[in-house]
Amino acid sequence: MDVVLDTRGGEVQNRSWRVLKKGGILVATLGISSPEAPATHGVRGVGILVHPDASQLAQIAALIDAGKIRPLISKVMSLAEAARAHQLSEAGHVHGKIVLLIKE
Repeated sequence: MDVVLDTRGGEVQNRSWRVLKKGGILVATLGISSPEAPATHGVRGVGILVHPDASQLAQIAALIDAGKIRPLISKVMSLAEAARAHQLSEAGHVHGKIVLLIKE
């Protein structure tokens, strides 16, 4: 891979170094957990900090409302199942978002 976008950190980040080709880059939203890892694998690693922007979020919401983009929903669960939803997410077996229903 040329680029890995790491939004999970931890073990996912540790495994991601090995899939990058020499000179590739890992961009991490949670920071680089091991400063020596990029040099060890002959790649670059950078952390990014994202700041929410109300106008950009409004534009994204408008695109969703218009049906131009749709989030991938993996599971819909009750709020009572929040702990189980978190376990599924942490285990990395979910492709898409988990939606928690507040009221049914």
